[in-house]
Amino acid sequence: MQTKQQIQQLLASAGAEPNKRLGQNFLIDLNLMRLLIDSANIGNNDIVLEVGCGTGSLTQGLAERAGKVIAIELDETLAKIAARELANAGNVEFINTDILENKNTINRTVTNAIELVRKGRSGRFLLVSNLPYSIASPLMMNLITGSTVADAMHVTIQKEVAERMTAGPGDQHYGTLSIHMSATGDVKTERVLKPTVFWPQPQVYSAMVSFVRKDEKRNRIQNMEILGEVINLFMQHRRKMVKACTRFVTGRLAEINNWPEIFQRCNIDPHNRPEQLQPENFVSISNLCNECLKSK
Repeated sequence: MQTKQQIQQLLASAGAEPNKRLGQNFLIDLNLMRLLIDSANIGNNDIVLEVGCGTGSLTQGLAERAGKVIAIELDETLAKIAARELANAGNVEFINTDILENKNTINRTVTNAIELVRKGRSGRFLLVSNLPYSIASPLMMNLITGSTVADAMHVTIQKEVAERMTAGPGDQHYGTLSIHMSATGDVKTERVLKPTVFWPQPQVYSAMVSFVRKDEKRNRIQNMEILGEVINLFMQHRRKMVKACTRFVTGRLAEINNWPEIFQRCNIDPHNRPEQLQPENFVSISNLCNECLKSK
């Protein structure tokens, strides 16, 4: 792992500087990097996805633990530096690309690389990263709801995003991200991070957060896409009464005409507001919606 001075020297030798537009804030506290890696409990058969690998500082620590590391870096100069620094690490694959094709889709080159590696390993698939702020939420949502699902995520992110990950009913930050995370696993904030542990220093506080997928929760969800549609329907009108939200239904959910029965079967008071519902309430609603749609 690299100190601040070493990172600065690597950038200077390449004639480069941190790119604010790409959110390049390098984690320079080595103890926090070790804590992030330790929190993931990485085994030698696990596959680790690192997004925004920068100059390869965290990548070095990950490579010492994991069976395979797939390191993604959008900045071509940084990607070349990282590949050079870890040229002797046989278990690291660098991909110079944007992790997201669009907000709802992970880059196909990356998913293909992950699936290829997973065919030969029985270990877990983990996201362990100092994530660029701008892509943190959509990336983690993809790794929960998409075709490539992470077993766990251990990341440093903007504190505001951490609050949206861990919020519960009634909290102002409670929403799509926290509901999906709580409905599929366990999430917690490990530590709040001051700007001084990064270089250059961001203007906001950050946080180290862990998410571990739980099969017993995930297996309760009949249809992840319908769950997402249900959450969006109600949380877009979070301060209206639940029964009033159904007036705004669109898409597949517009075929459902027995909302009062659904609320009754889920033991939900239709006068409650969506922001008061537990994540498991959304799962119950979505499962009944799924059953209704399958029966049509």
